[in-house]
Amino acid sequence: MKNNPRREFLKSTGLFGLGLVGAGSALAQESKILPFEAQYGKQRNQAFNMSGYTAPKIDTVRVGIVGLGMRGPGAVDRLSKIQGVEIKALCDLLPDRVEKAKEMLKGTPHQPISYSGNVYSWKEMCDREDLDLIYIATPWEWHTPMAVYAMEAGKHAAVEVPAARTLDECWQLVETSERTKKHCMQLENCCYDFFELMTLKMAREGFFGEVVHVEGAYIHDLLWLNFDKDKGYQNMWRLRENYRDGNLYPTHGLGPVCQILNINRGDQMDYLTSLSSNDFQMKKKAEELAQEDLFWAEFASKNYRGNMNTTMVKTKHGKSIMIQHDVTSPRPYSRLHVVSGTEGYAQKYPQPRVSKGHAWMKEEEMKELEKKYTPEIVQKVGELAKKVGGHGGMDFMMDWRLIDCLRNGLPLDQDVYDAALWSCISPLSEWSVANRSNSIDVPDFTGGSWKTNEPVKITLEGGGNTQVRV
Repeated sequence: MKNNPRREFLKSTGLFGLGLVGAGSALAQESKILPFEAQYGKQRNQAFNMSGYTAPKIDTVRVGIVGLGMRGPGAVDRLSKIQGVEIKALCDLLPDRVEKAKEMLKGTPHQPISYSGNVYSWKEMCDREDLDLIYIATPWEWHTPMAVYAMEAGKHAAVEVPAARTLDECWQLVETSERTKKHCMQLENCCYDFFELMTLKMAREGFFGEVVHVEGAYIHDLLWLNFDKDKGYQNMWRLRENYRDGNLYPTHGLGPVCQILNINRGDQMDYLTSLSSNDFQMKKKAEELAQEDLFWAEFASKNYRGNMNTTMVKTKHGKSIMIQHDVTSPRPYSRLHVVSGTEGYAQKYPQPRVSKGHAWMKEEEMKELEKKYTPEIVQKVGELAKKVGGHGGMDFMMDWRLIDCLRNGLPLDQDVYDAALWSCISPLSEWSVANRSNSIDVPDFTGGSWKTNEPVKITLEGGGNTQVRV
């Protein structure tokens, strides 16, 4: 029997078996079989609600970090400066990366054990009994397997974006977190950027009136980095991810606006539609390189995602979300952040601006807004975060807040339902792009509890006592 390419695509994204493949041959006909969530959701009841969950306090958070290539070393440095943290273990496939990370810790109280040399060395690290948190900064395909294994081993998991690549992986994270009662936090650092935090507080206090539309984006010219075999990603894994066509990196723009709309905590995504342009650069680049170097022959034979992907989401309460992704076009960096309400508007990129009508507020007015709406976490550690660094300080605020919540037994700002929902945009957008931008229902990973879950707190109530070494 001949392979059905469409069937194989659905299997690869985890959508096969969820009611997406029918007898009709026309794409429009097949889309009428939706929504798949109505079929998948009937098979599952929430085992335990992790939203607002307060795990037992951990006075000293013992951490194991896996993945010391691009993002991991920065995490090692930041966590080493937070009191109440003990970095107990470091892991990477390549031993020299572990040794370099250990060098960074010389002169600090941290004396981690090394794990490396084997593709599954991380399992040995996770099996240690003296760890509380596994911090995962590996290639995307390892995110869910490592987070699931860590939770099964009795550890909380903090995992870089995206937390999952398929619908099946999203559900694995949710079901494992609920069963083990271990946190699974997606490390979406943009939720802790200064302007995003300010607009969250503004939204909570009614500045925008009723928020009706939000936008987010990740637009970053990374063509050079994806094709850099010496200084880029090991085994070209990031380039290989681009064989998929959809929004492959949605969470930077999506996370902050989801918190503003109280998604998973008062409102929920309903359905999305996604459209990609053609690819005008990646295949061409691979073909050009292959003429000079046979290393690139494999990549020249592949098709790549389109330059620009635009995904639109409708929420249960009628709000709209636009998310964009482009990492190849030669254009200025933009992590667009837009909040549009019945009484006000805010936009970040090319610069932070706010309006109450047709004109932007003046510089003096913006300074007054910052004084009034700067959240408590920024007042507490904002200046320290800028000194420590990490994308202007937002990386450090994210890590500090995670540790402070674990030490004080507070709910996390991003829980496993956020990790699953924000990540699932990738496979769902792939499906929509492949189906002429037909709409597709978004799963409710909360099992209906979004209707009563409390919004993310933007105060430090019950915590804020974690100190910093600088």
